[in-house]
Amino acid sequence: MENIVIGISEGSKYFNYESWFKDEPGVEIIKLSYQLNNFNDVERCDGIILSGGNDINPRLYNQPDFLVYVNPKDIDEKRDEFEWGIIKYTEENQKPLLGICRGLQLVNVYFGGSLVPDIPAFGKFNHGKFKDGQDRNHLVDIDPNSTLYKIIGEEKGEVNSAHHQSVDMPGFDLVVNALSPDGIIEGMERREPAGKSFLMLIQWHPERMNNMESIFAKNIKQNFIDTVRQTIQ
Repeated sequence: MENIVIGISEGSKYFNYESWFKDEPGVEIIKLSYQLNNFNDVERCDGIILSGGNDINPRLYNQPDFLVYVNPKDIDEKRDEFEWGIIKYTEENQKPLLGICRGLQLVNVYFGGSLVPDIPAFGKFNHGKFKDGQDRNHLVDIDPNSTLYKIIGEEKGEVNSAHHQSVDMPGFDLVVNALSPDGIIEGMERREPAGKSFLMLIQWHPERMNNMESIFAKNIKQNFIDTVRQTIQ
């Protein structure tokens, strides 16, 4: 079995992502963070996970007026810049990337897409945590023609939810692969993946689902590990 190195961007819940992989044989984890000033460590990574966390500055998708819909204290422009560079590196060096929650949103913006800065304010049901801090849960529909469907193996299922921002306009060369019942984009992937590096983007949090044996958690992790191993062979 090939040993692999997976880089995980640091967010407020970084420990959950690290714990998700801690018992996987042959997997080394590197924390990637501007606070560690270790961007060069991305060169050691065979695959990258962009984690959840901070709101993304609306200026990145040319909507500065949307700043009124976000908490200024929740924006971290240094993190935006650091992870933007990571995405650029993965694209230029054909590295597999899994974007989770904020990770999905930032990749979408990188590809020229835009975001809904606050879902309830823009007329959709609340997808954020409950007041007691617990994740919500809701159904998602998976496009049966998508790569995500090949990973999950089901067209419908339940996922957790803890976000108040979401994708509005998908970025260039990205296609939606999952939707919530109220029309929020819950997943994206490359429109034309042939000849390009693996890119999977999901809005839910597989690293901390109540049921870690759910195919929406277990299959996502195993597929990413297998894909990373295949790329270094």
